[in-house]
Amino acid sequence: MVGRPSIEGTTGNIDGPIMHLSRLLAAASAALMLAATAAMPQAAQAREIVGFSGNYSTGTVVVKTSERSLYYVLGGGKAVRYPVGVGRAGKQWTGTSMITGMHLKPAWSPPAEVKRDKPSLPNLIPGGSPRNPMGAAALTLSGGQYAIHGTNVPDSVGGFVSYGCIRMYNADVLDLYSRVSFGTSVVVTP
Repeated sequence: MVGRPSIEGTTGNIDGPIMHLSRLLAAASAALMLAATAAMPQAAQAREIVGFSGNYSTGTVVVKTSERSLYYVLGGGKAVRYPVGVGRAGKQWTGTSMITGMHLKPAWSPPAEVKRDKPSLPNLIPGGSPRNPMGAAALTLSGGQYAIHGTNVPDSVGGFVSYGCIRMYNADVLDLYSRVSFGTSVVVTP
């Protein structure tokens, strides 16, 4: 039986050096992926299950504006808490609403008030565009003026930043989207 040429140019088996090189490349690749994962923002981990009290039914969404937190009530004294961006001064609202629309990668048309303040905005920004302020998903609320939605500006989450909508990290709004349905009650408190 004739052997294959080795790395050194003599006949023999090359599986040893190739396997060693393959292992080195696999280890380097794994290290790079781990480093990239560690460097990525972990917005989805911003949500957490917390103790929650109040006279709310299981499945209710409660937004506490002053805390800049949204709670999805699990029942049994527990809720999922998400950080959110809320209305800036003069744009906040309180009350009870319900989810009347559920949209993934929605297109966005700026409301008249936003267009008046920012006339350079286009009349329509397609869904999935990095310029679209609705992000990955939107849960529209009865009345049609406000929504709970994702954002392509994650630094805005946690602030008083919107015209009254509730902003969430994209990963978090997708998580909430999977938990709610049409008609889910939404309570916004000061």
